[in-house]
Amino acid sequence: MDTEKKTASRFPRWLRLVSGGVACGVLTGAAVWFDLTYNEGKLVYPMHSYAFRPTDIPMLAAVLLDVLYALYLAFLLVRGIRAQKEHVAKTGRTRRLSPKLGFLGFCGFLGFAGFWTYGAMGDLTGFIFFAFFGFFGFFFEGKMSNTLMDERYKENAVRAELKALRIGFGIIFALLLFAGQARRLTAELVAPILIAGIALTVALIIFLSEYLLYRYDHDDAAAMEEDG
Repeated sequence: MDTEKKTASRFPRWLRLVSGGVACGVLTGAAVWFDLTYNEGKLVYPMHSYAFRPTDIPMLAAVLLDVLYALYLAFLLVRGIRAQKEHVAKTGRTRRLSPKLGFLGFCGFLGFAGFWTYGAMGDLTGFIFFAFFGFFGFFFEGKMSNTLMDERYKENAVRAELKALRIGFGIIFALLLFAGQARRLTAELVAPILIAGIALTVALIIFLSEYLLYRYDHDDAAAMEEDG
């Protein structure tokens, strides 16, 4: 039993999840290499019809593994959200989060891949990753983890959210005006600008709502200490 506890503490869950994701990525890359080298890229390049061949097995197995891993992550996410909601309802405190989750915000840089996918394949999906910049807000939410949600906290939360939404609405309105007046630009240029702009605006709203709440709460706490 002690050995199991030491092993669990030595390899935390987030490290196991990252290791699993890296393993899936490596196996998928190896499967793509095998398909391109020994299977004529049959499952890599677009195809009109499909007929099974034994050489398809590595790629099919890698895809199946990726799907199972994604489903496992979704299960953990749903279970974690449910546990956090139960914690908030029982204790009246904010959900418990580590500020380290803010590093997920760096996933937003994947949005720059949209310039390549759009230029090469006409696919705008990559620009959506800009919304992941909003995860930088976890830095501030984590600092307020397990905080008592009293009346002052709730008022600050509403105040921060409304201000973030007003700023986001103003940016989206400006983007719409730009799209309507951009007569010299073609639709091929306006579409990625709108999608990237909206994704960045969503990220800004998510980030600002947490940052402003953190700032308001700490400003009020500092003012109370001065009055005291």
